[in-house]
Amino acid sequence: MRTPMLSALTLLALAVSLALTGCAQPPVNMKMTTAVPPGIAMPDRVDTRLGTLRFFDGFPDDASVEKLYDNLDFQRAVQAYLLGLAPVSQLANRKGIAELGPVNRTVPIFEDRMDSKSLFLTPNNNTPYTWFWLDLREGPIVLEVPPQVLGLMNDMWYQFVTDIGFTGPDRGEGGKYLILPPAYRGAVPAGYHVVRPATYSVWVPWRTFLVDGDPRPGVQRVERHTRIYRMQDAANPPKLEFVRVSGRAFSTLAPADFTFWEYLNQVVQEEPTDALDPVTLGLYASVGIRKGRPFAPDERMKRILSEAATVGDATARAINYRLRIKESFYY
Repeated sequence: MRTPMLSALTLLALAVSLALTGCAQPPVNMKMTTAVPPGIAMPDRVDTRLGTLRFFDGFPDDASVEKLYDNLDFQRAVQAYLLGLAPVSQLANRKGIAELGPVNRTVPIFEDRMDSKSLFLTPNNNTPYTWFWLDLREGPIVLEVPPQVLGLMNDMWYQFVTDIGFTGPDRGEGGKYLILPPAYRGAVPAGYHVVRPATYSVWVPWRTFLVDGDPRPGVQRVERHTRIYRMQDAANPPKLEFVRVSGRAFSTLAPADFTFWEYLNQVVQEEPTDALDPVTLGLYASVGIRKGRPFAPDERMKRILSEAATVGDATARAINYRLRIKESFYY
């Protein structure tokens, strides 16, 4: 009477042993079985750079879900960092220049060229710079440019607006530029070089040139001919403050820590975003930066964003210093 019971137990033990050792019988193909091509089904365990991910019937367990979402947020944050470098750099530039005096009324000049006291991204130390910001929130601004300068105008997204001086519409002879705010629909008088930036804040740097090794003639020309005023004040333009800043210590460099994201959010909130593509705006939104909404990451996201800023900064340095594109070295 005991033999059938022993046989059942033996069979059960054998089945368990086969399952544990991976020697279980292959599944039987039934009439309605559909073959699954390789590479589609998720195994129960996957070893990755994130660590071991575990699945049951293709669904990740709680620990794996947490790892995967942390990684997704981190990846998006690094890409958002790289796409945010330009506007954050512009905001840092504007903050540094604003320390010297209010925009629209202050024109800093490196009268004896730049040196290492002032922290800038890409300056040269062999030419005097005039370097200032304009704000269009109160309406169109007139910029009277002196002759014999070489410069440009960029918006807050670091997008090119126009050349100024020798390569600009004034051809180095000087002239009046009328800078219109975004979506301006008012009258546009004749007699100006008209430009329409996509943002309210615009950056204007130009260079003057040495005369027999002397920077003073170019600097004096800037101070004599440069004017900045609202279009409505053209009959009585206010006096400008020219600030000579050679040798002064101040920074225009962007941060590479959590502050980066606060800078980026400030630009997104202050400026029109029409000029940005949906992918860029989508990546900003994926880390919590959306126009008209508060930027309030929780502690988990703050940790991810802080690390992403460090890795993003390191990535930008790698791209800049170890270019993969061979032709870029020749450029």
